Amino acid sequence: MFGMVRPCRHRLGEGLRTQWMAHLCGLCLALRADHGQLARVVTNYDGLLVSVLTEAQAERAEGGRRTAGPCPLRGMRTASVARGEGARLAAAVSLVLASAKVRDHMADGDGLLARGPVAFAARRVATNWDRAGARAGSDVGFDTAVLVDAVDRQTGIEALAGPGTPILTITEPTETATAAAFAHTAVLAGRPRNAEPLAEAGRLFGRLAHLLDAVEDREADAASGAWNPLTATGTSTAEARRLADDALHGIRLALREVEFTDGRLAHVLLAHELRTSVDRAFGTTTCSHPLGASGPYAPGAPGGPAGPPPPPEPPRRDRRGLIAGCAVWTGLACTCQLCCGTYEDPWSRERKDGFCRDNDCSDCCDCCDCCSNCDGCCCDGCDCGCDC
Repeated sequence: MFGMVRPCRHRLGEGLRTQWMAHLCGLCLALRADHGQLARVVTNYDGLLVSVLTEAQAERAEGGRRTAGPCPLRGMRTASVARGEGARLAAAVSLVLASAKVRDHMADGDGLLARGPVAFAARRVATNWDRAGARAGSDVGFDTAVLVDAVDRQTGIEALAGPGTPILTITEPTETATAAAFAHTAVLAGRPRNAEPLAEAGRLFGRLAHLLDAVEDREADAASGAWNPLTATGTSTAEARRLADDALHGIRLALREVEFTDGRLAHVLLAHELRTSVDRAFGTTTCSHPLGASGPYAPGAPGGPAGPPPPPEPPRRDRRGLIAGCAVWTGLACTCQLCCGTYEDPWSRERKDGFCRDNDCSDCCDCCDCCSNCDGCCCDGCDCGCDC
């Protein structure tokens, strides 16, 4: 999984976390259903925002969810997942943007993509993803040509950039692409008046995505000699942070103009979790509340908030046998959940966190629960317009 909006389950709360997982699984399954198993590798956290925004604006109707079969990423359990045009639009956007990412790495000669045979195979995969994305976009009335054009222009703009070039000149193609994707969610949801503010939110989201990627890669790019927009234009980290903060504020203002049916999840992701992503990229926050059941801020820990007693061990009938548990363990290991995710123990079904899970939650995970729009998210210092 990749993307900059990686929410903490403590901040989301159980209800919104379930919704978020429904969209994540819905995007993954839409990619598999329309484009095959390989396409599932482009599932990403930012792409599912398109599905979230579509559902947040739409009138509730039957068929918005379906029950998916067992999956290793869910501990081999079924789940209710999002379906419909929002998930298919998210799949189309994810395919085209993943293709662009592959081409960008090829142009930079990164890693294995610097080798001829690997680069040739990657080019064919990228081309197939472009075509698949175009077909999927056409099915939901979205012309992915705007995304492809943005990718093509990006290369030329970067080639001409140098010291003194405004950094926003370089981020413009990404801004244009994400603006188009966000705006089309209003069309799918039957809310044409939302298109303009969502386009603005999408434009600023694209700016943030480009800036944060550049900030996070700056040192590695310098070490490898790869091109970096901040280094190439002479943009300081302080200026990048100023632009990122301005974009955050602009997104929140734009969201106020959008008419949602149920905008809680969209609000949490774009008004709160996005701020955490910016802080993480610039290294201005650290996690002190692990996602697991231990740690200084875990319920019941010394110095931490009081919490309920630990849940009882699952009844014997709910525990897996040796062979079934080994099968689930293999699936978890092959999909990186054992090291990078939150999963159920293959045998006991106890909830656990991966060995190297990157915990993003901040000190305010003991949420104030004062914001009706946020379902208990952290509101300290928020300027998003909540009644905090």
